[in-house]
Amino acid sequence: MIRAAALSTLLLLFLAGPTAASALPEGVDRSLKAGLPWISVTLDPDGESARIHAAIDIPAPAERIWKAMTDCRFAARLVTSVTRCRVLEQGAGWDIREHVTRGNLFLPTLRNVFRSDYEPYRRIRFKRVDGDLKVMEGQWGLAAFNEGRWTRVTYENRLSAKILAPPMAVRAGLRKDTPKVLVNLRDVAAGE
Repeated sequence: MIRAAALSTLLLLFLAGPTAASALPEGVDRSLKAGLPWISVTLDPDGESARIHAAIDIPAPAERIWKAMTDCRFAARLVTSVTRCRVLEQGAGWDIREHVTRGNLFLPTLRNVFRSDYEPYRRIRFKRVDGDLKVMEGQWGLAAFNEGRWTRVTYENRLSAKILAPPMAVRAGLRKDTPKVLVNLRDVAAGE
């Protein structure tokens, strides 16, 4: 009986570790422990959509990070091109949000409407509902470690926009912008 309880406890501790949110490639831990975000962007074989995988370790509890991720007041601090965030519908454990981002010389203004399904302090699954993106579906994962004082945040997204841009330019833009969002999330969660 005690042995079973001990094994159950060890299993729970293992599942609550920093790798529980998403399996990451070997060697990524070095970057994360150095305080750097990790990102991988690949194009689907059709060249139409990109797959993003990213992670960062944040010195804050999951509850604080969750608040920054789910409160529209922080949207423009996380993604600096966001000009509007509003919740259009919501229910128990889900909502539908609209984000509008300002355009520039190379990218038009984009409207993105997506549904998020919430597992508080652990996972946010999201999927495109309407707007200027063709495809957007993925998830954020949060896994507490170091006695809950730190959280590993992982991000996965399959993304395709209704814009004319060379695939290499899209991939380069995602590689440049995604780490900024992760660092902004770390800064907001740290209260900076």
